[in-house]
Amino acid sequence: MKPTVREMTVFAMLGAIMYASKMLMEIAPNIHLLGVLTIAYTLVYRKKALYPIYIYVILNGIFCGFATWWVPYLYLWTVLWGIVMLLPRKMPKKACPVVYMGICAAHGFLFGTLYAPAQAFLYGLGFQGMVAWIVAGLPWDFIHGVSNFFCGILIVPIVSLLRLAEKTARESEA
Repeated sequence: MKPTVREMTVFAMLGAIMYASKMLMEIAPNIHLLGVLTIAYTLVYRKKALYPIYIYVILNGIFCGFATWWVPYLYLWTVLWGIVMLLPRKMPKKACPVVYMGICAAHGFLFGTLYAPAQAFLYGLGFQGMVAWIVAGLPWDFIHGVSNFFCGILIVPIVSLLRLAEKTARESEA
C-alpha cells in the first residue's frame, strides 16, 4: 500500500482540496463537500484514499487547533470510507448516484451521533449526557444530511474526472 512519489503528490493535493473546500464553505454551517470527496476518493483510490483523508484531518488540526472537537475526526471520515469500501464494485450505473448520495446523506444525518461518544468520553458525560448532546445537535445533523444528499450529485462526475486523470497519468508514464 506504499504510495509512489506521484501518488504522494496527488494525495497531498487531494487532502488540501478537502481542507480548502471546507474553509471556503465555512460561511454555511454543515454544508460542505467533505463527504462527497471522501466517497469519490474511496471509489477511485480504495485503501489509499486514507492518505488524502488523513492529510485533511491533520491539516484541520494544524490550522484549526488540536482540541477536543478534533479527536472524533480521527474516526468520523474512516467510518464513511469503510462503508464505501463495503459497496460492491460492480453496481448498475443508474444505481450508483442514488446509492452514493444516500450514503453521503446518511453520514451527514448520523454525524452528531457518531461524534457524540468521543465527546462524552472526553467531557466525562454519562449515557444521558451523550444522548442530550445528540438531541441538541439534531437540527444541525438535519442540515448536514440534506446538504450532503444534494452535494452528493457531484460524486459521480468527480469520480469520472479522477479516473480520467489517473488513466492519463498512467499512459504518460508508459
